[in-house]
Amino acid sequence: MPVILLSGCLAIALWSLVAHRFERNGIAGPAVLALVGALVVLVDTSAFTEAIDSAVALRAVELILAILLFVDACEVRGGVFGGEGRALARLLFIALPLSLVLVVLFGAWALPDLDVFVLIVVGCIIMPIDFAPAASLRRTERIPARVRRIMGVESGYNDGLLSPVFGMSLAAALALPKLIDAVSSDGGLSGRAEAALERDLEELFTALFGAIPAAATAILLGAAIGGLLGLLIRWATARGWADASGIRFVMLLIPLLAYGVATLDAVGANGFVTAFVAGVVCRVSRTRGAQHDAIPRAELQLVEEAGTLVGHFVWFVLGATAMSVVLAGIDWRVLALALLALTVFRAVPVALAMLGSGLPVRSVALMGFGGPRGTATIVFGLIAFNRLPDPASSIVLEVAVLTVLSSILLHGVAAPLLLRRVPGRRV
Repeated sequence: MPVILLSGCLAIALWSLVAHRFERNGIAGPAVLALVGALVVLVDTSAFTEAIDSAVALRAVELILAILLFVDACEVRGGVFGGEGRALARLLFIALPLSLVLVVLFGAWALPDLDVFVLIVVGCIIMPIDFAPAASLRRTERIPARVRRIMGVESGYNDGLLSPVFGMSLAAALALPKLIDAVSSDGGLSGRAEAALERDLEELFTALFGAIPAAATAILLGAAIGGLLGLLIRWATARGWADASGIRFVMLLIPLLAYGVATLDAVGANGFVTAFVAGVVCRVSRTRGAQHDAIPRAELQLVEEAGTLVGHFVWFVLGATAMSVVLAGIDWRVLALALLALTVFRAVPVALAMLGSGLPVRSVALMGFGGPRGTATIVFGLIAFNRLPDPASSIVLEVAVLTVLSSILLHGVAAPLLLRRVPGRRV
């Protein structure tokens, strides 16, 4: 294991020993671990870049995302859509596509060297909301409870919805430039280049023409795995065959099983969608007929803690990556894209999507400007960085890092301070 990754393990272990003491004073783990990562990477920046740009790192971040998607799905309360189906549909099927369109249009103007598929990949990276860098927004009573509930459900669904779009766009971004080079090349391609082109074209055709079958397979597979194990958990619990300690292991293994089975060569489904659907259906089948609409905390504890652990590692990697990006120099166009994604490119689509919804203007504004970006953006960014060639990979990593860092400042620091300036009132 590279030294930089061992350093991350040590940093997380040391933080875990003192986290309770510091978090009571408002010092959050993500910020601390990101800072440590930024300092550690100064020892050998090139070694860190090589470590994250590898097949092992790619598989690791994919498993991390599968676990996080499963946890998000399990935490949604009140049926499949958390009791906010109409608002969720507006956000996911109107606001989110409009946000992607705005990212692509701005990117085509500001970053003309990137093709449209890379820009769609960028949009999929920077638009999913995640409360990891701004957990206080999810708890504060100065934001109406319904707004917090809607955004909580949205954060669980948007990265699961974007993952197949991300996969298809990434496959197209890899294959099309090589195909264009092959067509325009007079002398033909070398054996290695031809093999790479064939591999990328096969992945592209699979992603495009197999998208609907693969998505259907992922949904069915996730529903089967999550539903069956959810029913078995309920059945074993009712008969006293299993207790919470045993069920915790099952809950941790479900996303690993779902992702692993989906990515078998004979299956070829989207592992992220499978893991997410498994979480949704497992929660519904586990809680059906129960007094509560959520899986008991004792049963989710292990998988949630595993998600927190891998999330800590992601934040360490963010800090190291951020330092690498800063040392390489920041492109103002990429910074502008990150800032617009956090503000205008979300607020305007949300406002349009919520027309006629009956929500107060102030609540819609909070939803538009209160969408933090976190772990999902980092993980999607690392996957794209690992797959794309330069210079696209560097730009993708830079925009992911700048988006999350800006979100930490905007949603994790500035927003709570602004909300506190309204004493005695709920926004």
